[in-house]
Amino acid sequence: ETVDGVARVGNTGDGVQDGPQPETQETLREHEVEQELNSILKKSPIIIFSKTYCPYSKKAKRIFHQYKITPAPYIVEIDEHPLGPELQAALAKSTGRRTVPNILINGKSIGGGDDIEALHESGKLVNTVKSMGGKRI
Repeated sequence: ETVDGVARVGNTGDGVQDGPQPETQETLREHEVEQELNSILKKSPIIIFSKTYCPYSKKAKRIFHQYKITPAPYIVEIDEHPLGPELQAALAKSTGRRTVPNILINGKSIGGGDDIEALHESGKLVNTVKSMGGKRI
């Protein structure tokens, strides 16, 4: 309805006020992704977001498997996860890193495959994991 050429929303003259709209599918999906991400982050202090076919992901997983870490890193294969693309987008937003692997310790990204390899080769991976993992590792 327009009054004086201005569109009016709310009371359309039919006696029914427009109420809050139901959540959109996108908002529900975002909530689902957020819940899934929070659930994943609770599974281990170290989370490796990976893709099964990615050579950098394979390298990072291979490096971590050389260490006895308790609890073991939790690996999420984004290309096999039902919310994979959405999780990757959420990680990009929260960590500033869209590429995989994305290795998180207590929710903070320490980088990808080359970063892990550099830490490993310089002998700093254990200290990084211990200092960032705190009492959880």
